[in-house]
Amino acid sequence: MVTRQRETLIENEENNVLEGLFLHEKPARLLISAKTPKYATQLAKEVDCTFSHTIKLLEQFRRMGLVSFKKTGRIKMIELTDDGKEIANYLEGLVTKMTNLEKNRAKQSESPQ
Repeated sequence: MVTRQRETLIENEENNVLEGLFLHEKPARLLISAKTPKYATQLAKEVDCTFSHTIKLLEQFRRMGLVSFKKTGRIKMIELTDDGKEIANYLEGLVTKMTNLEKNRAKQSESPQ
């Protein structure tokens, strides 16, 4: 009984971490931006995020198996894993869908009824 409760707590904690990551704008944009291999500084600029926050998010993504770091000399290139690409595609589709819904809603409210 105690073991099952502990497992449930761990599962809830993991879900909260995932929700916290992907239901916020910058982590989602970061993953989408990483669809093509880039340096961390490039990603930070594209997402308008501090370098240290970008590194923190990328490290979380690495632990989750979503990105890998390829070191060339002193520079690390960030690449999405297959799972990372899949999630980035889903997020991109979700952002596109939400944007289209918002545009359609704006058009409907502008047109006379």
